[in-house]
Amino acid sequence: MPVEDPTITALLAETGPSYSFEFFPPKDDAGEEVLWRTIAELEPLQPTFVSVTYGAGGTSQERTVRVTERIASESRIKAVGHLTLVGQSRDEIAEVLRQYAAAGIDHVLALRGDPKGGPRAPWETHPGGMEYAIDLVRLAHEIGGFTVGVAAFPEGHPDADDLDHDARVLVEKVQAGAEFAITQMFFRSSDYFGLVERVRELGCDAPIVPGIMPILNFPQVARMAELSGAAMPQEVLDVIEPVADDPVAVRARGIELATQLCRDLLAGGAPGLHFITLNRSKATREIFEQLRSEDLI
Repeated sequence: MPVEDPTITALLAETGPSYSFEFFPPKDDAGEEVLWRTIAELEPLQPTFVSVTYGAGGTSQERTVRVTERIASESRIKAVGHLTLVGQSRDEIAEVLRQYAAAGIDHVLALRGDPKGGPRAPWETHPGGMEYAIDLVRLAHEIGGFTVGVAAFPEGHPDADDLDHDARVLVEKVQAGAEFAITQMFFRSSDYFGLVERVRELGCDAPIVPGIMPILNFPQVARMAELSGAAMPQEVLDVIEPVADDPVAVRARGIELATQLCRDLLAGGAPGLHFITLNRSKATREIFEQLRSEDLI
């Protein structure tokens, strides 16, 4: 009998923290070459899994699916397929799930996704589509054969009434069949642990993996944080703003801030670290090697 490949849920439950990497779909062939170099550089680190996001507003679906399929077929890395509701009917989403299944991809991250107008724009349900990520969780289970992850928001989803409401939404997604969650980027470990505590108080023990993005380009990360609703804390600004005009110093301080955040998360019991790479491996490898030299991963 062949040995069944363990699910991410099972891997997260094993001794020792997991580590995983997130890529975004390249816009063109040149960008895809950069991505494959990055994957080749990160594969020797033996990540628990990697994932490929959708572009803004649900764009780049075809390239996302193709890149995810190629990772699954041409590398030894477990690939997680992202899937959003933006700009797609229920039948179209079901077809993407079947494509993933045919390619041997049995893990998906079920997301509502950002509206085409951006994270702060009003949500518009596609005719014949679905409105909430929980609907996608249920569809994945209806089709069958998938381990489903969902998004989590340490500082609360922009549409949530408050942090308690946001935690209840996450728990409801788990009750509908999601087995793990990956957070949006954040900058304070207290925001992550606050989310975990709220979810545990609701009786949910699903693993919540923190998403880590080092500040390498201050304007870019500040803009991404603003759009997503993640606050740039004053203690972070105090470190970065004095050197904001020095890209080399920003990068060095951003990596140290991210490394310390990882230390704090692991010390507090986070099940792993999910690095948002922006398709470049160098900073992620630097953080990884520092943590490994300290026997933290």
